[in-house]
Amino acid sequence: MNNPHPNSIFKGIHGDLVEFADRISHVLGCPVTIEDANHRVLAYSIHDDLSDPVRISTIMNRRVPEKIINNLWKEGVIPSLLKDDSPIIIPSMSELGFGKRAAVSIRKNQEVIGFIWVLEINKSFTETDLNFLKLAAKEGKNQLLQALAKKKRNQESHQEFLWQLLTGHFDTEDDIKSVCAENAISLPSIYSIIVFTFPSTIDESIERNISYTIGTTQKIKAPLYTIDQRRLIIVASPANQNDFTQSLTEFIDSFLSQMKVRFELTNIHGACGPIYSTYIQASTCYQEARYTLSLQQVFPNKEKQLTNYATLGIYQYVQTLYHNRTTNIFQQNIKELFKYDEKNSTNLIETLQTYLEHDANPYDTASKLHLHVNTIHYRLKRISSIANINVKDPLQKMALYLEFLLQQYENYIKSKKSDTFSS
Repeated sequence: MNNPHPNSIFKGIHGDLVEFADRISHVLGCPVTIEDANHRVLAYSIHDDLSDPVRISTIMNRRVPEKIINNLWKEGVIPSLLKDDSPIIIPSMSELGFGKRAAVSIRKNQEVIGFIWVLEINKSFTETDLNFLKLAAKEGKNQLLQALAKKKRNQESHQEFLWQLLTGHFDTEDDIKSVCAENAISLPSIYSIIVFTFPSTIDESIERNISYTIGTTQKIKAPLYTIDQRRLIIVASPANQNDFTQSLTEFIDSFLSQMKVRFELTNIHGACGPIYSTYIQASTCYQEARYTLSLQQVFPNKEKQLTNYATLGIYQYVQTLYHNRTTNIFQQNIKELFKYDEKNSTNLIETLQTYLEHDANPYDTASKLHLHVNTIHYRLKRISSIANINVKDPLQKMALYLEFLLQQYENYIKSKKSDTFSS
């Protein structure tokens, strides 16, 4: 490998990241890739005769494969790069097509804004090579900041546009298309809106973690996103040919898991609206995502099921039914059971609710309550007798189940003394 000349090697680049990568490659005699903080490719050396499958995939897709990022987290590589500004050596992972590399983070003060990755070819890295790589990272700050300044200006204008979508600012779809054309905003043909709520206001540190997680996922694409105090709002589109509805759920689960495991952030909740193809409905999709989030607070034991508005089933109608609710015979029936339970220290209400939640299956109900199935059959007979309920009538079962949901919803509203969008 060639000996670097620190005083002259990077003169005259002026933000040209391809030239920057080429000069590092020339000095070290190895393929070089420059990435942003979210592992998206910004530039790579252009005269490489040798590479490995991971680098080829990274360049072709303009981002590091998600499975590689996950593995580098597990092996402690990325935590080391985020913690320290010294270059590190990463051993090869032949089963993943990942050759031996040296890497260093590019920093502005203490914030990581990018990475330099160098693939080892023919000869092992020396101490001189690593010292040069550290020098390159310091120089890389100036080169990268110039490239990122334009990106930041674009993001700010895009966030303003997103809020216009979310608040129903536009009158027609043509108005939206016109603004997109003027601001070079490309919107996907189908989308959903995902909303996450955090336990406290999202600060700069958490925002960087969010940006990193969104930027590295390959479960969805996120052409637009914004942060509003405790809330993260994402316009999501398909990243591949998989079922988009399933991908949305998988992304929400993955996001919550990565926030917890990588950044020790917990008590985050996420939900999404249904899939739309016109952006005049973006404000509706946003409200539907928020409504779904509010249901997670009302029915915390059902949170895993209450993630996507499109799959809520009967829960979609809870708010509407609550606001149009009138006194009915089933409210009286349930009151009779409550009275009986209080007087006799029994658990008929719990038995009935569990029975309805388990699709009127006495065996599943018995398993859930840790009782013998004969006990369940006995209790169901008592319920029918006391409250004049036919537990085998599908219409009565549906009405009773709805009544339980509405009572729980009412209790939540009263306890919060706020509207259903308090999240």
